[in-house]
Amino acid sequence: MTKRSLVLITVDCLRADHVGVQRYSQSVTPFLDSLAKNSVVFSDAIVAGAPTYFSFPAILASRYPLGLGRDILGIAPNEPTIATALRDAGYRTAAFIAGNPYLSSRFGYHHGFDEFHDLLDATPYGESQRVIQANKGLSNLNRRLEAASRFTLLTASLYNEVYFRYCQWRSARQGLSLDQLRRYPAAHVVIDQACSWLSELRDGHVFLWVHLMDPHHPYYPPLEAQSELGASHVSARRARFLNAFWDRGDIAVKRLRRHREEILSLYDAGVYWVDKQISRLVDFLRQSNRWDETVFAVTADHGEEFLENGNRYHSPTSLSEQLIHVPLIIRTPESSGVRISQSAFSLVHLAPTLLEAVGTAIPESFQGQSRWKQVVTGNPQAEPAIAECIEGCTNPDQVENRIRPRLLAIRDRQYKLVIRFSDRTDFLYDLENDPGEQSPLPTGVLTGERVRLLQAALAHLERTRRNRSADLALRARLCELRHSLGSKREPTAPALVSG
Repeated sequence: MTKRSLVLITVDCLRADHVGVQRYSQSVTPFLDSLAKNSVVFSDAIVAGAPTYFSFPAILASRYPLGLGRDILGIAPNEPTIATALRDAGYRTAAFIAGNPYLSSRFGYHHGFDEFHDLLDATPYGESQRVIQANKGLSNLNRRLEAASRFTLLTASLYNEVYFRYCQWRSARQGLSLDQLRRYPAAHVVIDQACSWLSELRDGHVFLWVHLMDPHHPYYPPLEAQSELGASHVSARRARFLNAFWDRGDIAVKRLRRHREEILSLYDAGVYWVDKQISRLVDFLRQSNRWDETVFAVTADHGEEFLENGNRYHSPTSLSEQLIHVPLIIRTPESSGVRISQSAFSLVHLAPTLLEAVGTAIPESFQGQSRWKQVVTGNPQAEPAIAECIEGCTNPDQVENRIRPRLLAIRDRQYKLVIRFSDRTDFLYDLENDPGEQSPLPTGVLTGERVRLLQAALAHLERTRRNRSADLALRARLCELRHSLGSKREPTAPALVSG
């Protein structure tokens, strides 16, 4: 097979049903939709875990997130990845990460890259939000008022509402723009740097990984994105209010729903901006005569919830379809429009599939298998996709949060079984007739399907135990310990790491 370059685009929080090729009703991804006409589109691409820290070990290292143990995060030192495989094959490798802290060098994601650009500090987050929230702990009067309000639910609710409005009033006085409020660098900043790196290379094959954060909360899309979408203009002041309101934990879902459509419009504008910047990158690849020898893949690390099941964002408290079902588009120079819809495709198979597509050897340690030949022939293997996480692990920086029961989902094209190890319960869903997962099937219904998926779960757990690398797990633990000790001495992180 002819050797080719590889570009991998991952988009944080991009759920499958907000991409046009997945039949989203809004036109927010015109470029990806056009790209899909000459690409392989996976209708049921499923992440191996959610959120980011449970998703990316599968994407880059073809390893299930809990494969080294529940207490291990990220990539272990010397663990083979798609980047190390391509670097060892003579590729120039670079990564441009839009500030996701769980994709930093701290967690081993720089391994295998000649250049690793972590843009976490490229765009400062608006200080006013942090200052206003901090005022709650600075004012003695405020502390007394808060304590007094807790005597009844009514007074507590009144205090929360008054304090929220006060914070918004104080924040509005700052007069910050959307760009100043944005927590992460916008997609055009990241793509500019990626194009600059490409322009410095005269020849040779490359592996470029770009991770974009625009759909991630807080939702502050560029004004240009809102204007081009033709959506109602949301000012910086209004966007700040919406994000702060959406983040409240003291009000009922019914009140949150009042602003759901506005929040979705901000999210969609972020998706649109990502789509436009991906188009710019492809134009650059064409202009630099690289496009015709490049495999180009676009996917996401997980999706986002907007109260479909009463949840927001992407916490590991469920493995709902909104979180685990993501877009996946792979374009090769010779590919024509192909849709893989016969079975689910786990992203644990993505790295080996891409390596075969570019003609490079696949590391033996990969837990996934290349599906490229099956994709080319249009006959993918029918097997369940597995997603897993530690239930309730919302703060993985605290190791004790990782030592909790597992949450496991086994998902094929029609059925999905969710197993909660915390209370030893399982829930079977018929996604064809209940795509919103509102009504789990009774225990006595479709017992054959339930048993089949339970057997797949058991086989997965047995493989995990059998294939666990004690050496890699130890290396990862020692690396985290060294970082922890070093952080206490010098609590700073570089924005650029070479490795």
